[in-house]
Amino acid sequence: MDSPILKQIGTVFIPVSDIEKARDWYCDILGLHADGEILFGHLYVIPMKGTGIVLDSKIYAKDKIFKTPAFHLNTNNIGEAFQYMRNKGVHLLTEIEHHHYFNFKDPDGNILMISEC
Repeated sequence: MDSPILKQIGTVFIPVSDIEKARDWYCDILGLHADGEILFGHLYVIPMKGTGIVLDSKIYAKDKIFKTPAFHLNTNNIGEAFQYMRNKGVHLLTEIEHHHYFNFKDPDGNILMISEC
């Protein structure tokens, strides 16, 4: 059966309370310059390879944050990534689990994951 819907994820929206602070934090952990434009006063598109991430302060509410990871960020070295995030002072929720992934929180409390690919 053919479907007009592609088998792809275009982008993930993350609810954030302060778009500028969120832009700076996410760009810092991803090693990006935080010099991109904030769109319409509430959106920031993080330049990613593959599936995109859009930070959105308009959809933010404490009850709408990610309580479980909706996706994971990839790494080639989980130990290096874990130490990097620890050195950045990121709120780590788990140790490296099954030698493969760990969970952390962003400043708004969204639970995210980094996983070795």
